[in-house]
Amino acid sequence: MDTTPIHDIEPIHDTGPVHDTEPVHGTERDLDSERMLDGPRVLGGTPSSGYGTEQILATFLDFYRRLGHEPLPGGSLIPPPGDPVLFTTSGVHPLVRHLETGRHPLGGRLVNVQRCLRTTDLDEVGDDRHYTLFEMLGSWSFGDYSHEQSLRWGYELLTDGFGLRPDRLYVTVFGGSDELGPDDESERTWTELGVPVELEPENWWSLGPTGPCGPDSEIHVWTGDGTPTGTPGTDSRWMELWNHVEMRYRRLPDGSLEPLPRRVVDTGMGLERLVTLLSGVSTGYDTDLFLPWLSTARRLWGVHGPTERVVSDHLRSVVALLGDGVRPGPTGRGYVPRRLIRRVLTRLWREDETHSLSDLPDEVITETLRHFRQDPRTPVRGVLLDEQRRFGELVRRGRRVLGRYRGRPLTDDDLHYLHDTHGLPPEVVTDLYEGVSA
Repeated sequence: MDTTPIHDIEPIHDTGPVHDTEPVHGTERDLDSERMLDGPRVLGGTPSSGYGTEQILATFLDFYRRLGHEPLPGGSLIPPPGDPVLFTTSGVHPLVRHLETGRHPLGGRLVNVQRCLRTTDLDEVGDDRHYTLFEMLGSWSFGDYSHEQSLRWGYELLTDGFGLRPDRLYVTVFGGSDELGPDDESERTWTELGVPVELEPENWWSLGPTGPCGPDSEIHVWTGDGTPTGTPGTDSRWMELWNHVEMRYRRLPDGSLEPLPRRVVDTGMGLERLVTLLSGVSTGYDTDLFLPWLSTARRLWGVHGPTERVVSDHLRSVVALLGDGVRPGPTGRGYVPRRLIRRVLTRLWREDETHSLSDLPDEVITETLRHFRQDPRTPVRGVLLDEQRRFGELVRRGRRVLGRYRGRPLTDDDLHYLHDTHGLPPEVVTDLYEGVSA
């Protein structure tokens, strides 16, 4: 039921403790209000390649602002103090502490754009659907309006705002369980709107084994040619786009449910999926979110296919991390940008050991920082070059050390020794050893 490009929603558990020194946060510009003041308000017609990301964001934010929603500031990848995970991994993450009470200090109607980062599927990055860094568009009602109202507004934005054809929508709603009946109200709302609706027992959202939970409406869009066929469960051309959750209950430790004092309505839509759909392309890598990085990687280093996608994804993610004040280091949060930079360099140096991050143009870095509403003066280049120097020294030392192991497979004990004694991470050892043994 998660509409983000990466499937699991587990917290990140990367090498190193979480309680390392907190980074100095970068200065973040609140550009949400600027996005609402610039550009068109409504995208009429049908999806076409004319839709740009900033135009789409402006339309989404302005739609909810006009309905009385207060834009949430920030959107940092760094969770609030006291949160045990390394990074914000979902759109709901920064608001979790307000779900139990159903109250938020900024009011009952909120809208936000939240950047998220997950490293649990790094090996999948480069296919059509996986990204390390992604953004979630969210709208919220804390004890204000009903789930039915949220569904009707969502339908209005998709059809009147973004120009999606109603006959290309399909919705699944909670079909009931041993404890609760089906979500008849949502089913009735979608039927009145003329959208095909299907009951699914799996349409139930929960924060975890205990805590806030409730029924979920999942909006799917037909991405194939011609008349839609089948259902989301039988035809992969249906793309899950937007979730509308009503948190009605609290799951107790004994497994029972009790009503929440104030209901919370939460909607979440992946920006990359929305931009892909409205741009008329098959993957987010073909949108203006990634094309500047892809074209740069091709021009500077001659990479193509999965390699250009991985390089672009990881460098873009590192820029956003640096913009939020995270600096590379050996443990905790800092290890994530270091790991991403090293994955980039490993792929580039496989092609040509003279490739360097010093070739990156300032424009692609600055535009990425501006997109994420971060300070465009963030010192990205110096950090990248320092990490490149460190990794180059590590690679040279690693080759000398691994020469002693030539002719036999490496064991787990070898990997532990190489890491603890020589500071060589297992992923670096594996890649280097292939070259040494060849």
